[in-house]
Amino acid sequence: MYRSAAFLTFASLVLGQQVGTYTAERHPSMPIQVCTAPGQCTRESTEVVLDANWRWTHITNGYTNCYTGNEWNATACPDGATCAKNCAVDGADYSGTYGITTPSSGALRLQFVKKNDNGQNVGSRVYLMASSDKYKLFNLLNKEFTFDVDVSKLPCGLNGAVYFSEMLEDGGLKSFSGNKAGAKYGTGYCDSQCPQDIKFINGEANVEGWGGADGNSGTGKYGICCAEMDIWEANSDATAYTPHVCSVNEQTRCEGVDCGAGSDRYNSICDKDGCDFNSYRLGNREFYGPGKTVDTTRPFTIVTQFVTDDGTDSGNLKSIHRYYVQDGNVIPNSVTEVAGVDQTNFISEGFCEQQKSAFGDNNYFGQLGGMRAMGESLKKMVLVLSIWDDHAVNMNWLDSIFPNDADPEQPGVARGRCDPADGVPATIEAAHPDAYVIYSNIKFGAINSTFTAN
Repeated sequence: MYRSAAFLTFASLVLGQQVGTYTAERHPSMPIQVCTAPGQCTRESTEVVLDANWRWTHITNGYTNCYTGNEWNATACPDGATCAKNCAVDGADYSGTYGITTPSSGALRLQFVKKNDNGQNVGSRVYLMASSDKYKLFNLLNKEFTFDVDVSKLPCGLNGAVYFSEMLEDGGLKSFSGNKAGAKYGTGYCDSQCPQDIKFINGEANVEGWGGADGNSGTGKYGICCAEMDIWEANSDATAYTPHVCSVNEQTRCEGVDCGAGSDRYNSICDKDGCDFNSYRLGNREFYGPGKTVDTTRPFTIVTQFVTDDGTDSGNLKSIHRYYVQDGNVIPNSVTEVAGVDQTNFISEGFCEQQKSAFGDNNYFGQLGGMRAMGESLKKMVLVLSIWDDHAVNMNWLDSIFPNDADPEQPGVARGRCDPADGVPATIEAAHPDAYVIYSNIKFGAINSTFTAN
């Protein structure tokens, strides 16, 4: 909901648009299954690619950095187009540099802090590939998406996120002449926060107006927006799933008010808040967490269903349902326990309207088209898997009190039991460098086809 890019604590890693040759790019294998009925699934040989924002970028055919700390190389990057011509993005050492490993077939382990020869890397973001140079596109309407997760080593203040973004299938390779790297090197990221810390957008460097005091990151004049469906934002103490809509139906570069920074949040072309279903925030504080109904000390399965009004893949999105499976038992999502919100355990237009009213929140989700608009975007989505900490608001929007100065007894303010200070990046990076999340056993297919119960 308040996503910001994870920060690298060594200066040599950053994104570019030409292709370097110093490290071969080898995508880790992460096969998934596509199902038509329970037990009737076929394997697809998919793989993952690291986002370009994490990669080393250097002068083409040279070792000089194009970006150091939070500053651009002024000689190589006097403007965005020239920078894209001068700078090359290189391949990645997934395990050695970033702590991205595949402990078994169909499983992906993302380590929070990885010590390496250059210092350390913090967080990561990867995308599912259909081939070596194209992202896999999903049409989620009238389908369900299922995966297993282990968040037992993911404490307060961290976010192990699985979500879909309306990215271009080739990462912008064909659309933008300055982009020579494409999906093979993880280019073209966008989301509903319209992030302005993406260093190359639409094949040009985001150098104009670049600034920031956070050592290894900054923000530029431009952001990059697109619709986003947060399947899973969670740690071991809190979780939420959230649709975010936009007034545009493809990745769009923004500037000024359209990016929605600061006081312009509700003037953006995208809905940054979304319509979230967080069990703790919605009144059930015993549903999710260590030793609770969904016991986060052990792995479990997450099932998300996208129900249409006519039961077809081209119908209008009607509702988004959630189930958990643990120890062979199917656990329906928790039921809302908030005054002014009908008892329900799924997201619908009516739920969003009531929840926003009960919490006193701006229903920008509804203003930008609500469930119908979300459904249009769900026809062409790219899968994102990540681990990150929050340099904007310390992940308090997910697992603590937010806003921090609000009364926690007021409806909607308490989102989890975590202390607001738990998510301070400097604190959590020092206290929990060995934190990690494991995603595995991804399945996609017809509703009620991807899971069974004892």
